[in-house]
Amino acid sequence: MKDKGTLYMIPITLGETSVDKVIPELNNELINEIDVYIVENIKSARRFLKKAGIKKEISDLTFFELNKRTHITELPQFLKPINEGRNIGVLSEAGCPGIADPGADIVALAQQQNIKIVPLVGPSSILLALMASGFNGQSFCFNGYLPKDQKDRTRKIKELEKIAKNKQQTQLFIETPFRNTHVLENIIQNCFSATKLCIAVDLTLPTEQIYTKTVEEWKTTKINLQKRPCIFLIG
Repeated sequence: MKDKGTLYMIPITLGETSVDKVIPELNNELINEIDVYIVENIKSARRFLKKAGIKKEISDLTFFELNKRTHITELPQFLKPINEGRNIGVLSEAGCPGIADPGADIVALAQQQNIKIVPLVGPSSILLALMASGFNGQSFCFNGYLPKDQKDRTRKIKELEKIAKNKQQTQLFIETPFRNTHVLENIIQNCFSATKLCIAVDLTLPTEQIYTKTVEEWKTTKINLQKRPCIFLIG
């Protein structure tokens, strides 16, 4: 009986950054040894693999798509190649798979099946933003997306501000790029003037901007957040 394969968690670039600037060479070597991938989007996964300089023919690779449209009953099928001794790579849309990403579901199943899981080094927007914020890096919480409804979003922002102050715990959250400006406006209108807010935009890209200011200072700071990947941190 063949030994089981390994599930590799392979980070990708956060945008149009050069692969050699943020991805270790080891990752690229492994990419050329793997011919089965579990990905959030097949089209963007193929684009990344080409960008990373994969030597195999993309048409020879097998892709399983794991996203919000994937039913949980499909997941066991995705791991069958591992039971046949083949390795599988997991790719997110950006950054590290399994972090704020549906890849966590396949990892949970792999853990249940005693499959070896190897997380590889690569860019994490959450950690990069925290590193550059000047906020508490020993106690922090990533809250994912805020509510879409403005009233609910405002309530959540006030709640996170209170937690950050009372627990001295950094609160991180994201929003879809076209709502970034609205979120900043909500924060400015509803948080205390002395509350500190860090905004990290276009991480690892040439257009990267990371600023930590009080809410009062943000009132007079101009920054274009429209359609740019952004992380907000309250500290």
